[in-house]
Amino acid sequence: MVDIHVPPYQSMMNPIINVLKQLGGSATIEELNSMVVERMKFSDDQLSIPHNPDKGRLTEIEYRLAWARTYLKKFGILENSSRGVWALTAKGRETEDVDTQAVRRFVAEQSRQQREPNIGVEEHDQDELEIAESWRDQLMATLLAMSPDAFERLTQRILRESGFLHVEVTGRTGDGGIDGKGTIRIGGLLSFHVIFQCKRYKGSVPTNQIRDFRGAMVGRTDKGLFITTGTFTKDAVREATRDGAPPIDLIDGDQLVEKLKELNLGVRTTIVETRHSVVDTLWFESV
Repeated sequence: MVDIHVPPYQSMMNPIINVLKQLGGSATIEELNSMVVERMKFSDDQLSIPHNPDKGRLTEIEYRLAWARTYLKKFGILENSSRGVWALTAKGRETEDVDTQAVRRFVAEQSRQQREPNIGVEEHDQDELEIAESWRDQLMATLLAMSPDAFERLTQRILRESGFLHVEVTGRTGDGGIDGKGTIRIGGLLSFHVIFQCKRYKGSVPTNQIRDFRGAMVGRTDKGLFITTGTFTKDAVREATRDGAPPIDLIDGDQLVEKLKELNLGVRTTIVETRHSVVDTLWFESV
């Protein structure tokens, strides 16, 4: 087996800062990760390495990007909102590049001052990352266990809650994967007809499925929406936004679970000593 190398998280710190500057100082995790991956030219093989296959679908690169953001936040370069938007602080906006070893030393020293001397920052913050991962992993397992009909109804509910009108589930075989249609109105002035496909999937959606979906769209809609519990290959993403072709918006598993949390659909946030999210599995059984 070929050993595929993934760079350490500290090598991702400066690309994160540079990408945020390029994006005007703030970005969602999806935007940030996508552009850092592009900037660092990770291969599909690197992007497909799971962090811990037994615990969830987080990739090793996503895991290390999360660590890089955490360290930069503790160093005062980044801040993040409850809605998952990361931004440069005033200090970050004045910083071109950081000495990554200095960042690690600072955070380790900060951890030693705040807690027991023998507890490192990585050991302590591991608990926070595992809490964040656990509800997502539980939710993903719940989604994958749903029947196809229930998943289509869930997608219908998500679209309605997101402002779509006249959302219908029309899924049938031999129709290019079209599962439904709806209308989205922008600002009360413009309306777009949207055809959607929703796919429970553990792996990456390949390019040919995007092409097949687009073929079914032609002449029938303004836009396409492809929702999956999995991910999309880089070629599939490029195909979805190819110049001259009807556009297709892509929603992957990470965006899907965040949207369910945002809409409070089957996910509730509780506060004990710290704020964390809890998946209501009974809610999904009733969909």
